[in-house]
Amino acid sequence: MHTPDRTMQRTTPYVPETAFGKWFLRTRTWEIHVLDRALDDLERLLPGKRDGYRVVMDVGCGCGRSLPKLHARFKPELVIGVDFDRDMLAQARRECQHITSNAQLIECSSSRLPMADASVDLLFCHQTFHHLVDQTQALEEFRRVLKPGGVLLFAESTRRYIHSWIIRLLFRHPMHLQRTAPEYLQMLRDAGFVVEPRSISYPYLWWSRGDLGVLERWFGIRPPEDREETLINLIATRPA
Repeated sequence: MHTPDRTMQRTTPYVPETAFGKWFLRTRTWEIHVLDRALDDLERLLPGKRDGYRVVMDVGCGCGRSLPKLHARFKPELVIGVDFDRDMLAQARRECQHITSNAQLIECSSSRLPMADASVDLLFCHQTFHHLVDQTQALEEFRRVLKPGGVLLFAESTRRYIHSWIIRLLFRHPMHLQRTAPEYLQMLRDAGFVVEPRSISYPYLWWSRGDLGVLERWFGIRPPEDREETLINLIATRPA
């Protein structure tokens, strides 16, 4: 496993997670109800899935729970985990012990990825984007490092969820930069990605609701069809 020089530039700001948030990212609740649910949905949305993707990168990998899962699902020769938090990367190294192919962990900003142009086949960005301050530059970097025809698996919480009382209480984000689902979609298209309507999903999971799903589970009250979405999952492609 390659560990980059600690002197790598740390110039692009992001909003760091709270202590509670870092703890939560290591729980089974996060792994099963957030990470696995997103991966299942994104894999379902992925058109023409290949037998394998040579280089797979997770931008904002945190403690690395995603890395063995990406390895198992997409069978890469190289798995790259990127994060700005060196303490989280230290935990991710333990997760990489379960990966049989090559693995790299890189401490850097999402807006300054130290990869060559067109060097990544599949890029996973899960619940990371709403922490970033320079989102436009990050998308430019995603497009740059992806190969023509490469895919971005993008899963995000929207402004409706991030602005909810429970998230404000327990987590930390750049609140003025949060976006609605249509705004995220438009941002990706403006950055030059192709997003087909059939490759978009708006899951309304219990943990993303203001009542944590209590009304539906306990009282059978179905959520309204006409609502502001709390989550968006999509597959975006860099044009060939």
